[in-house]
Amino acid sequence: MRPHLICAILALAGSPVCAAEPAAATNSAPVTNQTPAPAAPLPRTDANGNPLRRAPTGHVSNYDEAKAGTYTLPDPLVLQNGRPVRDAETWFKERRPEILRLYETRIYGRVPERAPKATFKVVETDPKAMDGLAVLKLVQIHFGDKPDGSNVQLHVYLPAKANGPVPVLLHIVFFGNPPIPGATPDAAPSGSGRRPAFREAGPIADILAQGYGYATFRYTEVQPDSSNIFRSGVIELALGPGRIKPATDEWGTISAWAWGASRVLDYFETDPAVDARRVALIGHSRLGKTVLWAGAQDPRFALVFSSCAGEMGSALARRDYGETIDDMAANFPWQFAGNFQKYSGHWNDLPVDAHMLIALNAPHPVFITGGTQDQWADPRGEFLAEVAAGPVYRLLGKKDLGTSDGPPLDTPLISGDLGFLYHTGGHTIAPGDWKTFLDFAGKYLKPKPGNSLNPNEAL
Repeated sequence: MRPHLICAILALAGSPVCAAEPAAATNSAPVTNQTPAPAAPLPRTDANGNPLRRAPTGHVSNYDEAKAGTYTLPDPLVLQNGRPVRDAETWFKERRPEILRLYETRIYGRVPERAPKATFKVVETDPKAMDGLAVLKLVQIHFGDKPDGSNVQLHVYLPAKANGPVPVLLHIVFFGNPPIPGATPDAAPSGSGRRPAFREAGPIADILAQGYGYATFRYTEVQPDSSNIFRSGVIELALGPGRIKPATDEWGTISAWAWGASRVLDYFETDPAVDARRVALIGHSRLGKTVLWAGAQDPRFALVFSSCAGEMGSALARRDYGETIDDMAANFPWQFAGNFQKYSGHWNDLPVDAHMLIALNAPHPVFITGGTQDQWADPRGEFLAEVAAGPVYRLLGKKDLGTSDGPPLDTPLISGDLGFLYHTGGHTIAPGDWKTFLDFAGKYLKPKPGNSLNPNEAL
């Protein structure tokens, strides 16, 4: 999904912004081939091990920066009527709602009015979990008015010796395995099946030692992640009479998962042991997309950690590098609104890009990671998206990445309110990512004089 970004410093609303050389105004498609043609089967990977795919449009995966194309990014600080945004009031009252509506109706889909009600029940409490270091709660979140509605199992670990409400790191996970205290975050111990059991939990002992709670829920308990998803989950519960799928501007699964994260936050607001004003949201890959979208819609989340979110998440979609809009539209249509399909083969017609999704989270902090062995997710495009979100953060009195050069390898960029780490390794939340994120989060979640985060800051 991405043409080559050549960073130039332009003055927009009095602030420098990273932009690209303009594409011709009449060129609304990527510079790469668009017409499917008979061709020999592609190898599964290139010489460097990067995935190679041919989309239905005929586009073939590219990993050459020289062929990544040119494009013009939509300006987050110019209203649709062409008027520049020069102050925070105009951003919050006019420009931010414009961008949010575009994402709601064209990209991820809006939440329908018939979305089900959520109810909460603490079904189990262990006050001596982890040899007395934690209080473990198992919370059942039920969607809908009927007993056979969807249920989410929320695991909540809180420091046992906390003397008041604590901040919580809320991690949306793939497999729902309860966290293993003391395990390496990316460890994969053998399970009973044919494949190793993937353990994706964070370093829970370190998290608790820093005074935070840690909570996980499995994303597919909110909404399944497959092509026949409209017959189950919260999306089915929200269908109107006679409907078999959402309207073309209504939610795909990413919006449903993000909505589910907000329902967990609703629960936290009822739990006196949790400081619901200081909840950080964490997700990896497609769930990295989810947490960026959740943070954009729900300003109650104090900050967001988006790991390797890539295409249609944290990486610029106009760059022709790695996975593309064409790949996403063909392989994961259920994750988006029906309207998203019109941008396959027409990337430059997209009214938004990743820098605008990141900017929707402002003024709250955002931390993004990418890996050297995950070029499919375009880590350079992720970095450039954060650079291009910087003008919005600066407009709101916050600090951007502090550089437009990079991304530097294994060098945390966390001095500002936008954070980035390009790790050596693959498509994962690496141990170093967790350490850097905890350092980044500590600037905001730990109460102290002069803390720059106002959790009650309204958007």
